Amino acid sequence: MIKTALKPARKVHKYLGYLLALQIFAWLLGGLVMSAIPLEMVHGKHLANRQLENPFNAADYLASLDHLKQQVPGLKSIEYKHFLDIPIIKLNAEHAVYFHGKTGALLHPPSQADIEQQAKSHYIGNADIVQAMLMTIGPREVQYRKDIWQVTFNDRVSTTIYLDSQSGQVITVRSTIWRIFDFFWMLHIMDYDERDDFNNPLLISFSATSVLFCISGFILLLQSPPWRRRRRALK
Repeated sequence: MIKTALKPARKVHKYLGYLLALQIFAWLLGGLVMSAIPLEMVHGKHLANRQLENPFNAADYLASLDHLKQQVPGLKSIEYKHFLDIPIIKLNAEHAVYFHGKTGALLHPPSQADIEQQAKSHYIGNADIVQAMLMTIGPREVQYRKDIWQVTFNDRVSTTIYLDSQSGQVITVRSTIWRIFDFFWMLHIMDYDERDDFNNPLLISFSATSVLFCISGFILLLQSPPWRRRRRALK
């Protein structure tokens, strides 16, 4: 009876092995690569600072908050920030509105020169800027965020700093290291589109198939179990 069950198990195991071989290799290779790269390097913390210490104190923000509040209906919160050498008051409502912290004047979007200076102040390396591009919609690596600046440096990992086009604040930092990690993450979770769905049907199907592959392998072990081989050796 066991031999009868072993024959189909052998076929199932063989064909499942063909089906799963490349994906199992991708899982193993992806796991190796992702575990070998520190997350600090993936996030680019050694390449650029997302936040800089605010050089201004409370006394530098002279603008009347009462006056500013009247200009922003539906106000939710107020933040004190800075952009280069300008203190900024950010009023969060349905849309964020930025004012000059001293004069109370409405701030206009920064120029390309200002954006490049801001990116350099956050950048830790010594490379020059290759490109500064204003984008209506950013790429997937910045979640398709709208109205942003993409500033790229010509270092070995193509450090890219994304900044908000209205405030000049840094959104995120990307690099070749992040992109390599992201590629293997895509292979690992088998989401070849947005790369953020860990419960996609393709991954679930291959995982279930892998379980069947293991079960058929265990059945095949019954054909020649280790304890039976030991008994034969003793005889």
